[in-house]
Amino acid sequence: MVPFAVARAQTTSLEHPDQPTFVVPGVSPQQELRIVVYGDMRFTDPANTKPTNPRARKWLAEKVGGEHADAMLITGDIPFHGSDPRDWAVFEREASSWARGERVYPTVGNHELLLKPRLGQINFAAAFPQLQGNGFYSVLLGNVFIITLNTTEPIWPSGQQADWLRAQLDHIPTQADFVIFSMHIPLIADVQSEFIANIPAPESLELRKYLEARAVTARQKFIAVYGHIHNYERFEFNGITHIISGGGGAEPYPVFIRGPQDQYHDSAFPVFNYVVLTIHGKQAEGTMYKIADPKAAVYSAVAKDHFVETAR
Repeated sequence: MVPFAVARAQTTSLEHPDQPTFVVPGVSPQQELRIVVYGDMRFTDPANTKPTNPRARKWLAEKVGGEHADAMLITGDIPFHGSDPRDWAVFEREASSWARGERVYPTVGNHELLLKPRLGQINFAAAFPQLQGNGFYSVLLGNVFIITLNTTEPIWPSGQQADWLRAQLDHIPTQADFVIFSMHIPLIADVQSEFIANIPAPESLELRKYLEARAVTARQKFIAVYGHIHNYERFEFNGITHIISGGGGAEPYPVFIRGPQDQYHDSAFPVFNYVVLTIHGKQAEGTMYKIADPKAAVYSAVAKDHFVETAR
């Protein structure tokens, strides 16, 4: 990855909820940006091959580190057990090219809190000191406004996180052309996840409806990125682009039923993947890359999905 400048902390999330939590200095709204979206690695002992594919996990961690990204959005479930320091040590080792990058912006997944939630929170905060202890936060990076939510805590319709989110959307920075929401649990998914995993939950559906109502009147283009489902899905729904990129190495989940709303139709499995968003002006170009053949002696990446989004 490119060398990172330290993001300037404006405030903690709750002290001034109408302001960005962090503003990255030295990035103009006209500057082209490359943003990697990627998650669900479950870093753990490489000898443990059931919950994760150690070879795919390590290869992808090295691959995304070579993407020369201006920022990385990690969609959660970085360690297998967040309370186990040994799993975090594997993360530090296998993702050494970017693990300490100042512009790495993770969200908290359910595995970050396993097996002891409080210890998992402490380890997460120690792994990402640039977040300054914030479980949910926002980042202004050029013309991109990133809003990272914590789905392990109540988000909607009431509580601190909900109040903060409303304030953030009431005061989107004028230089922003894109608002990217990053969270672990998806607000939309293919039909089989609705039946098997209750995704989206009722409160998530209400949050999605609220964001859709905001998207109708917003000048900015809204994009939401998620993990949790160990595959890849993409939806264009009521003014919001939804991207599920949970293919960072965790045990793959087949998607047997891709509904008509899913813009990705390739039936090949598994889908170890990451996404690159290239932002230039009011246009965002997205490409999903996956491991071409997870059984091959030598791995390679292949582009399997491509899309373009435009701000008003």
